[in-house]
Amino acid sequence: MRTRVKICGFTQTTDAVAAARLGVDAIGLVFYPPSPRYIEIQQAIEIVNALPTFTTVVGLFVDANEAQIREVLARVAIDCLQFHGDESPEACRLYGKRYIKAIRMNADVDLDAVVDDYHDASGLLLDAYHADAKGGTGQQFDWGLIPKECPLPIVLAGGLEASNARAAIQSVRPYALDVSSGVEQAKGIKDTEKMAAFIRAVNDREGS
Repeated sequence: MRTRVKICGFTQTTDAVAAARLGVDAIGLVFYPPSPRYIEIQQAIEIVNALPTFTTVVGLFVDANEAQIREVLARVAIDCLQFHGDESPEACRLYGKRYIKAIRMNADVDLDAVVDDYHDASGLLLDAYHADAKGGTGQQFDWGLIPKECPLPIVLAGGLEASNARAAIQSVRPYALDVSSGVEQAKGIKDTEKMAAFIRAVNDREGS
């Protein structure tokens, strides 16, 4: 199975278009104000309108209230929601959209229980645990915590870059890799060469 690539945290239209032309499967837009990669709705509209067809748009939220999420959905063409906070399964299901539930991994996480709770999720995004951050830290977690078999598609995040993409695929066999800081010049500003190298590393792995 081909490993998909999602690049998250775009703030510049030109970066998102470049990623799409490089062959990324999905782009992530962050609607979480404390994040350095947060964007306003108008900028999100401009990014989405500039994308070529067949590029999936994922909207990332962290414990946002229903009104905030519905406002984004009313104005931005979001294909899939990504919940990165402590949202309940019921909260994730309110919008009639495909959703991904992010889990910050440590030794105490019971993924079997998570799968039971979020059984209708389109995937589980597994990221590094950090006490003060909700993702985008550039830190890698112990991939040994991930079971070999999982009923839900695994989206692997946390500390990924071109140099370890192959190892991630070989070790975890995820449905997709999700990268942010590993392809940036600065937070929210993507590096085209790094994005190209990351996608090339994944595709090289697929062809080997």
